[in-house]
Amino acid sequence: MRMPAEWEPHDGIYLAWPPSDSLWGDLAPAVQRDIARLARTLAEYEPVALLAGPEEEVRARRACGTSVGIAPVPVDDLWIRDTGPVFVTRPDAPEGAAARMGVDFHFNGWGGKQRHPNDALVARNLLRHEGIPRVDAAFTAEGGSFEVDGEGTLLAAESSLVNPNRNLGSTRAGIERELHRVLGVSRVIWVDGVRGEDITDCHIDGLARFVAPGVVLLNRPWHGDGPDVWTRAYEQARGVLAEARDARGRRLEIVEVAEPDPYAIGERGPEFLTSYLNYVVANGVVVLPRFGDRRADDRAAGVLRDLHPGRDIRQIPIDAVGEGGGGIHCATQQLPRVP
Repeated sequence: MRMPAEWEPHDGIYLAWPPSDSLWGDLAPAVQRDIARLARTLAEYEPVALLAGPEEEVRARRACGTSVGIAPVPVDDLWIRDTGPVFVTRPDAPEGAAARMGVDFHFNGWGGKQRHPNDALVARNLLRHEGIPRVDAAFTAEGGSFEVDGEGTLLAAESSLVNPNRNLGSTRAGIERELHRVLGVSRVIWVDGVRGEDITDCHIDGLARFVAPGVVLLNRPWHGDGPDVWTRAYEQARGVLAEARDARGRRLEIVEVAEPDPYAIGERGPEFLTSYLNYVVANGVVVLPRFGDRRADDRAAGVLRDLHPGRDIRQIPIDAVGEGGGGIHCATQQLPRVP
């Protein structure tokens, strides 16, 4: 099995519709507008399927229009990257066997921090709906907790995966062996990350992302108010990446993307995610957040334009979703095309 890189061709992409009575409370309508905007944008480039329970289907269809399909799978929230299956392909599958499968990593509310009874079953239910075989992972994780280059290398933060709130008694070596088995990687590059400072325990998709084999984007936190826990996480990750080699033996090129100036984007809540790295790559496009710091917004878009030649660069506001500690990448999950 092999987990393709995100920039490889897709057959489609999934999003999830947050119910009106979800944990978002009064912010739910604004969050739904953000998800509808993201779904309509992506639907210009590839098929989009939006997971929604029966009580939300009419509202979701009305918000997203006819360009977005609905998958009748109940959800508790929008974080399909973490709750849904991670798709892998089998290029050498024997005749008659499935060439695409979905790995179920047993979502448990980011280590029991929230209760998500429907989301705990999203991977299983979506795979059943789509008729895609399910692979049972032997540990608990979320799709945003690891990042692959499509050539055998995986990035991950220990704080999220080697954590008793998800994998009590598991070792880094044991988790690494299982990553090799279910995702087809041959080298894992670990950074420390940060435990307990955000709901994800520092998912890698807000800190470091592959943009090509051998090239890694690194989020640089805002330095204006002095060093903090996120600055230390960035510095530790940078040191690891500067010394690392990927599965092909290459040293990594590191490209930094600075966060926006918090004083330029207005008042935000304590969980607000300001990393531009929480973008999604789809067929022909990169969709990334626009935070309102024009200089930083333009700089991030320019970096991604240079690193993804031939793709459109679309920036959209996603401020309501950001208040929940996530972003565009957290709200999407790609369905890779079978070679």
